[in-house]
Amino acid sequence: MKNDSLLDDIFFRRNGLDESRVKALVAGSLSSLDDGELYMEFCQSEHLAFDDGHLKNANFDTAQGFGLRGVLGEASAFAHSSDITEESIKRAGKTLSSLKSSGSYSINLDENKRPKLYGTLNPLDEVAFEKKLALLSNIDSYLRGKDPRVKQVSVSLSGEWQAIQIIRGNGVKIGDIRPLVRLNISVVVEHNDRMERGSYGTGGRTAYAEYIAEANWRKSADEALRQALVNLDSVPAPAGEMDVVLGPGWPGVLLHEAIGHGLEGDFNRKKTSAFSNLMGERVAAKGVTIYDDGTMQDRRGSINIDDEGTPSQKNCLIEDGILVGYIQDRLNARLMNAKPTGNGRRESYEHQPMPRMTNTYMVSGDKSPEEIIKSVKKGIYAVNFGGGQVDITSGKFVFSASEAYKIENGKVGAAVKGATLIGNGPDVLTKVKMIGNDMALDPGIGTCGKDRQSVPVGVGQPTMLIGGLTVGGTEV
Repeated sequence: MKNDSLLDDIFFRRNGLDESRVKALVAGSLSSLDDGELYMEFCQSEHLAFDDGHLKNANFDTAQGFGLRGVLGEASAFAHSSDITEESIKRAGKTLSSLKSSGSYSINLDENKRPKLYGTLNPLDEVAFEKKLALLSNIDSYLRGKDPRVKQVSVSLSGEWQAIQIIRGNGVKIGDIRPLVRLNISVVVEHNDRMERGSYGTGGRTAYAEYIAEANWRKSADEALRQALVNLDSVPAPAGEMDVVLGPGWPGVLLHEAIGHGLEGDFNRKKTSAFSNLMGERVAAKGVTIYDDGTMQDRRGSINIDDEGTPSQKNCLIEDGILVGYIQDRLNARLMNAKPTGNGRRESYEHQPMPRMTNTYMVSGDKSPEEIIKSVKKGIYAVNFGGGQVDITSGKFVFSASEAYKIENGKVGAAVKGATLIGNGPDVLTKVKMIGNDMALDPGIGTCGKDRQSVPVGVGQPTMLIGGLTVGGTEV
């Protein structure tokens, strides 16, 4: 296969490695252990930031290295190096010798069953630097010329091309090539001594072409400006317990943070999740079905294989309100007598894998968005979110709405500023009253942090009505 030959060029021929000897080193290091792998990575990345009419910075980076992990029971030994040589791999293998034998565990990886979810074109080589710079400058000029209230424009363009190769103790070799791009636009507007901000971003596992097309970047710029102008006319948000309607798409980040992390295998194995010991029980209102799906074409959170070599999957977590699955890597799946779900992910070769989400979303219901809003006498319509905090053990969360509106007598009213949603994940799921028929995914901007590791993810949901959620506001 073409990709396999390219990966062999990157990891074996370029570094002067003999594949059979490397496989023998890995097999010897892992022979008496439960699990483990050699993970090799080559990554090129760039980031261009344009601020107030000038190129603020332009960074380009190339990194490569390997991580060798051995697992025994709950314990693991791990060594990594930026020097991909047989001698370095041999030295790393010696760090695993402190783990003593306790049986074996293996997974059959079928190369032919891997999906092909994205292309392999390197976005960094696709477009000349001058064209990228012109794109950022054009966005800046376009926004400043569109509305005199625009006072500041910040635009960034990021690209990454990552190649990985995984070798298991049984000699199985499996790899992937992952492109990733992102365009972000932020606008500050001012009127009558009041300043407000709006932002919008797009991205995915593709090359740059889709995002630098004029029609598409104009659409993104228009959306950032629209949000800023909406906030310019906003009024203080009300406070208290009230009905909350969440918009489709990016508001699914609330599900990701408040619920998704609580369904990761490590937290449930250690009994530190609010969802521990609830498998097979009702944890949400009827109609609530949530998937974590790493097999979606070109999506930011998609992966052909995870970072342990397990093929990506579409995993149902909650079905019609019943908890039916957790998100698993190999280690936690083995200890919980379950199957890996293709969610063993790591930030880079310097990190060990752990169970992480890919694209997490709630499926559509049968109500129209208009019907949902019309049912609310008094509440908040939250369309976009900013930052948030979650406690995995209790499920408690606080989220800030970056774009929200009052709902009064079934109609969307004034935009509000300073609205925060307060609650806990398991409780929120039981308060879902109506689910829209308009499920949408976020535009490709999600990044998930866990244990000081960051990975790209996606979120999504339809319009959804939650009854009796606490809203923190600034209205006097």
